Amino acid sequence: MNPMGTVNPGSGNIHQRPPAPSLASSSQSSTPFLSSGPMVGSEASAFRPLAPNAPQTKRSSSSSVSVFESEVSGFKPTQTGVSNDPSMLTLPSSYPPPPAGPFQHFPSPQFSSTAQLSFQGLSAPGQPVYSSPVRPPAGQVPSPPVSLYQQPQIRSVPMGSIPQTISNVPPGMNFPPSSLDSSFPTPRPNLQPAFPSYPSNPYNAVTQPSPVQSSHFVSRQGDYGPPPTGTSSPFLAHQGGYVPPPPVAAPPGVYSREQMQHQGSGPPIGAAPGLIEDFSSLYLASVPGSIDPQIDFKALPRPLDDDLEIKNLADVYPLNCDSRYLRFTTSGIPNSQSLASRWHLPLGAIVCPLAETPDGNEVPVVNFAPTGIIRCRKCRAYVNPYVTFMDGGRKWRCNICAFLNDVPGDYFAHLDASGRRVDWNERPELKKGSVEFTAPSEYMVRPPMPPLYFFLIDVSVLAVRSGMLEVVAQTIKSCLDRLPGFPRTQIGFITFDSTIHFYNMKSSLTQPQMLVISDLDDIFVPLPDDLLVNLSESRGVVDAFLDSLSFMFQENVNVESAFGPALKAAYMVMAKLGGKLLIFQNTLPSLGVGRLRMRGDDPLVYGTEKEHALRIPEDPFYKQMAADCTKCQIAVNVYAFSDKYTDIASLGTLAKYTGGQVYFYPSFHAAIHKEKLRHELARDLTRGTAWEAVMRIRCSKGVRFTSYHGNFMLRSTDLLALPAVDCDKAYAMQLSLEETLLTTQTVYFQVALLCTSSSGERRIRVHTAAVPVVADLGEMYRQADNGAIVSLLCRLAIEKTLNYKLEEARNLVQQRIVKALREYRNLYAVQHRVVGQMIYPESLKFLPLYGLALCKSMPLRGGYADVQLDERCAAGHTMMAIPVKRLLKLLYPHLVRVDGFLIKANSKADQFNISRLPLTAESLDSKGLYIYDDGFRFIIWFGRMLSPDIVMNLLGEDCAADFSRVVLSKHDSEMSRKLMAILTKLRESDTSYYQQWHLVRQDEQPREGILFLTNLVEDTVGNMNGYMDWILQIHRQVQQNA
Repeated sequence: MNPMGTVNPGSGNIHQRPPAPSLASSSQSSTPFLSSGPMVGSEASAFRPLAPNAPQTKRSSSSSVSVFESEVSGFKPTQTGVSNDPSMLTLPSSYPPPPAGPFQHFPSPQFSSTAQLSFQGLSAPGQPVYSSPVRPPAGQVPSPPVSLYQQPQIRSVPMGSIPQTISNVPPGMNFPPSSLDSSFPTPRPNLQPAFPSYPSNPYNAVTQPSPVQSSHFVSRQGDYGPPPTGTSSPFLAHQGGYVPPPPVAAPPGVYSREQMQHQGSGPPIGAAPGLIEDFSSLYLASVPGSIDPQIDFKALPRPLDDDLEIKNLADVYPLNCDSRYLRFTTSGIPNSQSLASRWHLPLGAIVCPLAETPDGNEVPVVNFAPTGIIRCRKCRAYVNPYVTFMDGGRKWRCNICAFLNDVPGDYFAHLDASGRRVDWNERPELKKGSVEFTAPSEYMVRPPMPPLYFFLIDVSVLAVRSGMLEVVAQTIKSCLDRLPGFPRTQIGFITFDSTIHFYNMKSSLTQPQMLVISDLDDIFVPLPDDLLVNLSESRGVVDAFLDSLSFMFQENVNVESAFGPALKAAYMVMAKLGGKLLIFQNTLPSLGVGRLRMRGDDPLVYGTEKEHALRIPEDPFYKQMAADCTKCQIAVNVYAFSDKYTDIASLGTLAKYTGGQVYFYPSFHAAIHKEKLRHELARDLTRGTAWEAVMRIRCSKGVRFTSYHGNFMLRSTDLLALPAVDCDKAYAMQLSLEETLLTTQTVYFQVALLCTSSSGERRIRVHTAAVPVVADLGEMYRQADNGAIVSLLCRLAIEKTLNYKLEEARNLVQQRIVKALREYRNLYAVQHRVVGQMIYPESLKFLPLYGLALCKSMPLRGGYADVQLDERCAAGHTMMAIPVKRLLKLLYPHLVRVDGFLIKANSKADQFNISRLPLTAESLDSKGLYIYDDGFRFIIWFGRMLSPDIVMNLLGEDCAADFSRVVLSKHDSEMSRKLMAILTKLRESDTSYYQQWHLVRQDEQPREGILFLTNLVEDTVGNMNGYMDWILQIHRQVQQNA
């Protein structure tokens, strides 16, 4: 097959231009797949049947074929070398701009084909929509892009398709009229509505073949599959028994949920066999190498409606776990190492094992007692929906390693006539991709630990004066009734300044007893049995301590911090049980082991080989303590408060290697930041937590995970130690191929998290997913997950800053994007004559923008003068741990205008529609009021010409004051109540963090520049490119050696 995707001229498939197609006529076209004949030309599908004389393995009547045997499918993907859904961004040309706008759409010619067109509304229910594999006829040259610009000297010629402006054509309209010239031949219809705010892309149209004549998909999970006949249905029974043939409208390689209810490998998502010539083109009317004001900057791709969601694998593999638990950077695993080397983007997965689920979608809990958990004896994978039962239900084949296991007697069940277990509906582990097993005693090395919370609190003068100590004490007390694990929960406290203070909270006492240790070189634990107490038994003593804590040190003037010795003391108290250690640090450690010095204030270090040393721990004490804590199942969360340097690079190491988290509150003042600290500390204490956990991800033979990224300690090559894990933690990992060529059509992945629940049960949460293997690079790009790629790329870039300069980390991001787009461009450059145009896959249309945002993010931005060292390190620790959606919002925040809603009569907050704006100063109106929301803070921007009535209603008497001193609060006015209700609504959309508000007035410098303008990702700030400059720069590099 021609690697460039053109039609074989010798095939004889010369198509004639058909008359206007009708839906009635298309249904009776000749079948595109014949069981006995080869397929060539435009009819060649991504799946190819075996030759009639292909050897077949003998099958027993009660057995099912393994996913790793060659008989899994009779269809094999053919490598086309190209994808079928390019999107195109055209870069500067010398033509003047058209009056009608910059968009131009180029449809394909109308070719006849045995694969007739069908409309999206006619696809079978539950079937995903795939691109139409249409090719130009043999010997015919594809039409080059035609500009909208008026060129009288160029006459249209009757070859290829004629330009047509973008129009939203309702599904079902056969022939939309051209908006340019009614004399033009009728173009191919736009079969799908446009993506909001973007030109219509008819590459998503569905090509509908006639039914297949023979079957090569065998039954799965022990299904009985009779030998195929010449007139058998396209697919044999799948786990649920007989499945009727698909309708005529079913595209090749696309299956409904009912057809995919099987227990074995699913059909691979092959590449489209043809090269679609439809693409959207954005013309930038400028001289090459310059930026012209006539460029339609607003037409560049932006995630303004919503972040581009992946096509959930559950559409094709309905038994997979939800993507909130496991996301892949591409849902098409390359079938060879050579293909993987051409991918250039990170190849891997993002795992969030305890992700929050909507009500009603909770993970089912399964208790196998007394049978014991069903696992593969060879690879130790857990039973899941993709295993295959055979031999009358007495054996099952592992989908991970293909090993044949015996079914325990207590787990045995007969198979019905279709080969499915008769108790299938009663077995969640066979129906759900996510399940939680109750672990028996052999999964415990000790009795399950109780939930344990230990607080290590700085009580130096800065902690007291800032109000941190009082807010922490009040918040802890308010959460005592909601701590998980009642009545088993245990609690303890240590405070420190230049000395260490222990507290005896034995239940027989009415007031806590303070024990002070001043010898920092020889730390010991007094009364080791009374420093950790059962909360329900000692509740009165704990309440008394928290009530008196802020007053106890009210007159303290100690400025020293013995943090290192206090950390060792806390470790000694907790070592026996483990638990969660919450550290509240306000002063740079200055006494005893682990003392730190001021660093990072020398601007000459930045840009040199010594720069990265500022972002790693100065003292190995902290990494060693983190390793010791992990061994004892202690997770560390660090809360840092200071307007001075506190060395987050060192303190954050404690959270990084123990599965913890870093919370940073620069210049903390209780009057301003109290609610933020209160909300985030309360969530940390009360959210669902899994204790003393380990996680491993298994995958099929031929692939393996080579590196892991996030907050954890790697106990072995593939075992992640997580003393505590919760719904706000995500972990990234990179995938590689162990074999030169994969022979299977499906690869399976299984995430297993062994942990202790807060109720004291040992649990194993298992997530299983099947992913197709593809032989086409274009298919890998089409199945790409933009969010997962950005998340993994972010972690790689941040880790690179720990060993190299910031500039090299930014170059890593840019070069990965450039290489990927260059490789993708090479798939289409010859066929489409795309000189001066930027081509990108539709699935990654936002990748350049997120790449720019990542380079401008706090961990990678600029140099010494751009971001304080502590803020840079804290942001890096945060971005290494958060899930995908939260990261995308942080990189490209929401910007919404609200003044019009506030002055609207009879409007309520629940009626407020979030209409996002591009992150550029051009989006701002000096008469408007805007909210910038990145998930961690609100920046409320007041235009200088905003109505004084609005300002007065929102701020009251502070309307003319310095905004840095104004506290936003609810006033007795309708506008104020609406604004506060809007902020509450935005916060409720994601409660992981509390967005602290910051008020900014236009032209109030330097506050506006520091807080707001530098975060407008698309604008040029300092020496960092704007969006348009970034696109041009990437395009120039893509064209080099293309």
